[in-house]
Amino acid sequence: MEIDLLIMTKKLLRTIIPIKTFEQILSEDEVFSQAFKLNNIEVNKRPYRFEVINFLLEKRKGDKKYLEIGVRNPEDNFNKINCKTKYSVDPGIEFKENPVDFKLTSDAFFNELSKGNILDKTIKFDVIFIDGLHLANQVYKDILNALDYLSEDGFIVVHDCNPPTEYHAREDHDFTLSPARNLWNGSVWKAFYKMRFNTEVSCFCIDSDWGIGVITKRKYTEPLIEDFNPFLEYFIFDAQRKESLNLMDFETFKSMII
Repeated sequence: MEIDLLIMTKKLLRTIIPIKTFEQILSEDEVFSQAFKLNNIEVNKRPYRFEVINFLLEKRKGDKKYLEIGVRNPEDNFNKINCKTKYSVDPGIEFKENPVDFKLTSDAFFNELSKGNILDKTIKFDVIFIDGLHLANQVYKDILNALDYLSEDGFIVVHDCNPPTEYHAREDHDFTLSPARNLWNGSVWKAFYKMRFNTEVSCFCIDSDWGIGVITKRKYTEPLIEDFNPFLEYFIFDAQRKESLNLMDFETFKSMII
């Protein structure tokens, strides 16, 4: 009886979890290998986000103001920003020490700012860096909120706009067994792609440091005319990455905004 039960269990498991062929295992190994190579390529790209931010701040005259949404460890970016007046926002979920100015979520920060409970509700920032929760809906909300507090010739910088594989673009940060390992860009690219249709802004994406998106009210570029990816599918994005993001190298970007 026990043997019959064991045989039946094995047959059932084979219908639920099919035995993988050698070719399937080899194919999966190649996927992991390719993702690992892309990780190394992206990590070694220059410039870093703080270098782009400092470049943009240098373009501004007079007293400058900088805001960073989603700080985690300030040593990663915030402390490298060359700006006398700068503010940091983070709820402290990923970095318990959380030595920031406002220990809040971005939603709570902008809500309190709009009420005048923190800072001056008429404040305008020259550069606002967004690197908080890497989910499209939240990033898009952060961008719209940031636009309300951006100077007319200021810049919003958005990190993680150019995920190299669909594994990097996964929604679930905790799924670390993927070929991307623990590296996570999330669905930020979807929020940036949506902004490409906004006629009130110009959008660029620098092909470095996982995709450094730049949004400004100044008119440099025309918005996308055709929505060729209405359901925000990764394989379409991947096939039309340059058009989706207005992707370019840093030198080209600098030449356009000088």
